[in-house]
Amino acid sequence: MTGFAPLDAAPFVLSGNAEARGRGQAASAAADPARVRAATLGRVESAQADGVLDAAARAYLAAQRAFHEAHDPAGMAELAGIAGGFGLDPEALFAHLHLGTLRDLSGGGDPVEEDGCSAWAVPAGPDGPMVVKNRDYSGVHLGIQQVALHSGPDIATGAMLCVGSLGSPGAYSSGINAAGLALADTQVAVATHRVGWLRYFLMTRLLATCATVDEALDFIRRVPHAGGGTLILADVGGAVAAVELGAAGPQVATGPVVWRTNHYVLPGLEGETLYPFGDLVVGNSAARFDYLRDRLPGHPWDGPAAAQLMRTHAGSAPNAAPLCQHGEGGDSETLSSSIYSCTLRTLTFSEGRPCAGHWLKYRIPT
Repeated sequence: MTGFAPLDAAPFVLSGNAEARGRGQAASAAADPARVRAATLGRVESAQADGVLDAAARAYLAAQRAFHEAHDPAGMAELAGIAGGFGLDPEALFAHLHLGTLRDLSGGGDPVEEDGCSAWAVPAGPDGPMVVKNRDYSGVHLGIQQVALHSGPDIATGAMLCVGSLGSPGAYSSGINAAGLALADTQVAVATHRVGWLRYFLMTRLLATCATVDEALDFIRRVPHAGGGTLILADVGGAVAAVELGAAGPQVATGPVVWRTNHYVLPGLEGETLYPFGDLVVGNSAARFDYLRDRLPGHPWDGPAAAQLMRTHAGSAPNAAPLCQHGEGGDSETLSSSIYSCTLRTLTFSEGRPCAGHWLKYRIPT
């Protein structure tokens, strides 16, 4: 890719125990309390007005809260710190993380507020194993995205470099740890949920405690999941995997190349996907999936080539799908693009659409 020259950048540093790291978010230069509140509790208030937070939803949230307090005290401490730092109601903040699940349970709702994304991983190349993701989300998150370096006593892997949003847990979108394990998620609305790990807590836990894809898959297979979404993983040894987080049990596909968009494809789960009426991001999920299927195999992917692929618009090449979304009709848009090198322990990051060509490079200190 001609002209691909990422500038070195320093991440926002969060250190200490989980509660301290959560509270520390409020010290970020991007920490506009009004914007953070609009992106979190503002969405909860909209869901309340839509009737999503009914008695059944509140009972489910109570069960989920009890589950995570028992199984993920560090994650809940981080969330409590975030709430304290920004002066937000912690129960409402917990509800915010579950809004996709609650809208699924209520039979849908406004799909514009939901996550999208395209993600993939390869086991080798000039930059080593890579995880790549375009983050498609509501534009309200444009001003509160954050690349942060997390370290603390609960992070057994040494450190985590994460892309997320202020007001939400560390690995709210993607990340890599000092051991060379990288992961990213995509949203999938599904028909079935249960009490179990919500992936926004799961992702942070995996980066904090797992050094390899095998270790992450072992944890994923042993625990219950709330259901919804996928994970894409790669490690420094070249292992890659795609995980569909079905409530009945996760389904796993391994390399040599893996990719996911916003629907399930593995046997037993493909019928679980919900397709909200009128949402362009979810509506073009199959086209993006097929385009990645056709483009990814057999190519020696490196950072510049990945950046070129992720700036693809519909019609820009034969059979091209809109990996880079522009929020047509008010839908979710591509807020950023992330390219993780497991070998180099780096994140090459576009804050904003990758087609704009503004790239920064972040490193985990060695």
